[in-house]
Amino acid sequence: MSVVCIKSSNHGYTVHFWDDGAIDGKPVSQTEYLPLGHEAVGSVFTVGDKVEHLKVGDRVAVEPATPCRVCIRCREGLYNLCPNIRFAGSSTADPACLAKFYKAQADFCYKLPDHITWEERAMIEPLAVAAHSVMMIGIKLGQGLVIFGAGTIGLVCEAVVKMFGARGIVSVDILDHKLDFAKRFLNSHTYKSTADKSPEETAADIIRQAELGQGADAVIEASGSAICTNTAVHVLRKGGQFVQTGIGKHVIDFPIFQFSIKELHMHGAFRHGEGDFRLAIDALQHSLIPVKDLISQLYDFEDTETALGATLKGQGIKNMVQGPR
Repeated sequence: MSVVCIKSSNHGYTVHFWDDGAIDGKPVSQTEYLPLGHEAVGSVFTVGDKVEHLKVGDRVAVEPATPCRVCIRCREGLYNLCPNIRFAGSSTADPACLAKFYKAQADFCYKLPDHITWEERAMIEPLAVAAHSVMMIGIKLGQGLVIFGAGTIGLVCEAVVKMFGARGIVSVDILDHKLDFAKRFLNSHTYKSTADKSPEETAADIIRQAELGQGADAVIEASGSAICTNTAVHVLRKGGQFVQTGIGKHVIDFPIFQFSIKELHMHGAFRHGEGDFRLAIDALQHSLIPVKDLISQLYDFEDTETALGATLKGQGIKNMVQGPR
């Protein structure tokens, strides 16, 4: 066990908790304390007696999970699916990372090189989420891919698939400033989705404009939009790969007929698991992904509510909060 003094914290999914007052669709009483934040880095404040790989002052990225380590899923290496896992900011009973200190599992603290800034280090958790999603697809060199949602997760997914050799990557969103950023960030082909077109029409338009032939080889849905999930089915070629990374409505209408006759391969992606943090750290350490470009604004801890409000309104790409001094 280690206690980490938090330096920087992100908040993507956190904004949903803050706005909805609910966790996994279950409302939290106004009298209950709801801790927030799960994307964080910091310096080690103290370590347990049996910890040998860390020392006080080490700069670390925190994988904010405490799996049980004994269930079948944990023994399979799928600890993100542990039914008894405790995850920062996902329960009123669990500590979270928008705080001065966070008590973490020592082997879930990853030492980081000094030349990377605190803000860049705080992007490791979103990168790990992206790595987890991308590894499910099994990207092959030269494949064409469509990513729905040009927020932080969609953009880092795009960066990771490009790192693995995908060729024609299309970024889809409804906001012009996000698409403009996607074009600058990775020279992406972009497509603005509009409400006046059906999922079938939008898919056909994307395929035509991006010259995807019979359709995309793979799709990552990172927006959580039900319409995008539907469109993804239509934009994929037969036998294509589909990863649902974004979380939105719990129940949606789904084009099951098209899904079946195309023999699509669909995966749900949840957080991050074995090896994902290491892959993210390696990409950052070797400057393979320009994560610093994603950071729109850095807020003081006292201005956390302002930062959450900006994110809720779709302002910027990644708004970041500094840990309390």
